[in-house]
Amino acid sequence: MNNLDTKINSFFAGKVVRKDLTKLVKGNAVVPTYVLEYLLGQYCASDDEATINDGVERVKDILTQHYVHRDEAQFIMNEVRRKGSHRIIDKINVRLNDQKDQNEAYFANLGLKRVPISDQIVKEHKKLLSDGVWCIVNLAYIASDEKGASPWLIESLKPIQISNVDIEEFKSLRSDFTSEEWIDLLMQTMGLNPDEFTRRSKILQLCRLVPFVENNYNLIELGPKGTGKSHVYSEFSPHGILISGGEISKAKLFVNNTTGEIGLVGYWDVVTYDEFAGRSKRVDTALVDIMKNYMANKSFSRGTQVYGASASMAFVGNTDSSLAYMLNHSNLFEALPKDYYDTAFLDRIHAYLPGWEVDKLRNDMFTHGYGFVVDYLAEVLRELRKEDWTNDYRKHFELSNTITTRDKTSIMKTYAGLCKIIYPDKSAGINELKELFEFAVESRRRVKQQLQKMDETFEDVEFVYSVIGENRFKEVVTLEEIQYLGKGNIYIDSDNEDVVEHKNKAVPQLVGKHVEIFDNQKGVSYKNLFGEYFKGTKEITITDPYIRLPYQIRNLVELVNLITGYKEIDETVRVNVITDFAIGYEDESKERFQNLQDNLYPVGIDFSYRFDDSIHDRYILIDNNWKILLGRGLDIWNKTNGMFDIAETNQLYRSCKAFSMTVVWVGEEEENAEAP
Repeated sequence: MNNLDTKINSFFAGKVVRKDLTKLVKGNAVVPTYVLEYLLGQYCASDDEATINDGVERVKDILTQHYVHRDEAQFIMNEVRRKGSHRIIDKINVRLNDQKDQNEAYFANLGLKRVPISDQIVKEHKKLLSDGVWCIVNLAYIASDEKGASPWLIESLKPIQISNVDIEEFKSLRSDFTSEEWIDLLMQTMGLNPDEFTRRSKILQLCRLVPFVENNYNLIELGPKGTGKSHVYSEFSPHGILISGGEISKAKLFVNNTTGEIGLVGYWDVVTYDEFAGRSKRVDTALVDIMKNYMANKSFSRGTQVYGASASMAFVGNTDSSLAYMLNHSNLFEALPKDYYDTAFLDRIHAYLPGWEVDKLRNDMFTHGYGFVVDYLAEVLRELRKEDWTNDYRKHFELSNTITTRDKTSIMKTYAGLCKIIYPDKSAGINELKELFEFAVESRRRVKQQLQKMDETFEDVEFVYSVIGENRFKEVVTLEEIQYLGKGNIYIDSDNEDVVEHKNKAVPQLVGKHVEIFDNQKGVSYKNLFGEYFKGTKEITITDPYIRLPYQIRNLVELVNLITGYKEIDETVRVNVITDFAIGYEDESKERFQNLQDNLYPVGIDFSYRFDDSIHDRYILIDNNWKILLGRGLDIWNKTNGMFDIAETNQLYRSCKAFSMTVVWVGEEEENAEAP
């Protein structure tokens, strides 16, 4: 175990489980993760290897003996008949038989229908009346001569979920973790390896949990296939249900006018529409109208009755076009069915998660570390759901007066939800709160900007805020605006583009600049950051303590390749590298640099290197008196997906780590008068 795993087990003993165990026990049992982890939590919530191994075998035995596979249903029914009773694991829902005036259970895998179930069990577990709940059931068989009587009897039933949690203990223990440790713990709880995600990517993943912690919260995520959009909603919590967006009806979702039965929104905390996109899908327009009213007012009417509910709505689906195309030629909602392509409906969406920023899931993105038993965290989120934090932002931030009430509500709810998830003990500092607040503002701005493109009657809104006590305002822009529309993050000292005489050579006048690059931003290359400063140079010195691993050497080679593009074919440019080596790998580092030196000489690059274990700053110094200060050095990109990923060979398609770059003039004093 690493340090974080040890700490997790120390503070949350009995409430955490090693996440790779789920795959070990699942086999061909088609059950949600929370069902498996409920069982693992009973027998494997430990860091002792012997206990874990024994627990895994016990859980495997339970699944083998009690989980009902559809193709083994007849065998299980005969087993119950032979033994008189038998414990099974199955998904069960209950319907009222008004002809017999009794509730009857339906078993999803076993295939049994109309099995009488006591009113007391239904009263204790009302979700049985919805689309079904995974349960451990003692099922009995008693033969009867009575005509029409069922031989099947439900002796006892227990939903597979933790019954209660100590929310105050949870909040108290949170304070023993840093924000980075806590976020990584939550990522591991979701089954993801935090080392494979940037800070922003982690926030994107955690935002998927906001519907579980906020009442009546409406979230949409559209993006490419294979990014795990629906996984959280189907596997993470027994309080959420995933349904096909094309198979829902007014009666199933809200209330059946014939029977008076309340639909899914009355029983579940989160109702998620899977495969929500698809322009050709047919939708009941009356359903859309009811949803609009519910999403805005937390209530719905069917017949003469008005009902209230607190279920959040999540909509996930795939986009049809590239992000660049949607931004320039259509909008980010273009993939939706035409009946949902309705500005009144879309205006009810509180946040739009940019699914195109989420990488497709690879094997190395799943964790082998420890996380909460998902059912435990699901119960915690449900308890936090009862708390109202929506006005907490007012203690720290002030929003622009142009922001509408609906925009403000959206921002408040997203911010409150993220704070509950990441800082349930309210321990965040102002910079940590700003991170979440700006993310919440950005998530609503993404919605509003598309509405303005779709309907010109939507007025412009300034998504601007200030920190209380600071006399300056900041506009929050989306990452795609920065990346594709050139907004928000580059500040240039001068707009002068005149050609001037500099060092006896006519070149376009260069100017100093400062650039802020955000997590996951694309479209960034060495060339568009600082390539122009290499024109006409004869010597360049690169200082970066971390040029040692293969991908770091690759970055250096790509930079030198850029430099060669700015020199004449018969010229020689001297490139000096000052770096450090990993302890124990000095000879290996020397060999790599020597090979590089030999390979660069024939192309007119006089390459030299030296090791210095005292350096810390990272910069490029050019003989034309420009100095490029690199916050992260040359290591500015996230890991690519390998040789089949175009980003492996094209910098513009790589997603960035957050960093800043400043280019400053460092010429001699007598040259300052001539310097731009």
